[in-house]
Amino acid sequence: MSPRLVILKKKRKLRVFDGEILIKTYRISLGFSPDGDKVEEGDGKTPEGDFYIYTKNPKSQFYLSLGISYPGIEDAERGLRDRLIGQEEYDQILDAIRQKKMPPQKTRLGGEIYIHGGGTDNDWTQGCAAVNDQDMKELFDAVPIGTQIRILS
Repeated sequence: MSPRLVILKKKRKLRVFDGEILIKTYRISLGFSPDGDKVEEGDGKTPEGDFYIYTKNPKSQFYLSLGISYPGIEDAERGLRDRLIGQEEYDQILDAIRQKKMPPQKTRLGGEIYIHGGGTDNDWTQGCAAVNDQDMKELFDAVPIGTQIRILS
């Protein structure tokens, strides 16, 4: 299987595809302020755009987790334009994305965005996507590092 992930924020769904074939859909919760795209650290928004899974954390505070490569290139361009980040952080983000590595996680744009366990009762995360722990185990086992993820409004 060559998985691809799609998050539909308004529907609170995470869909797993193998190519174009839908394999499974999971219920998710989002950040505590879920409407709109993530702009900066602490806004409680789940980012939107195209990313990849850059790490798998078996010792997550929320059971297990998959790291999402936020901030991406578009976020860095906006951050530089709006003076949330400087040229050096911009360059570091672009270099990381080009190499499919972890982008800087401690910028004013925010970071540390994951798919993790912990439940789906309400929108409670700092900007992550949360699933039930049983679902997180399935995802953790099925999704390799490098998997593409698209997050839509």
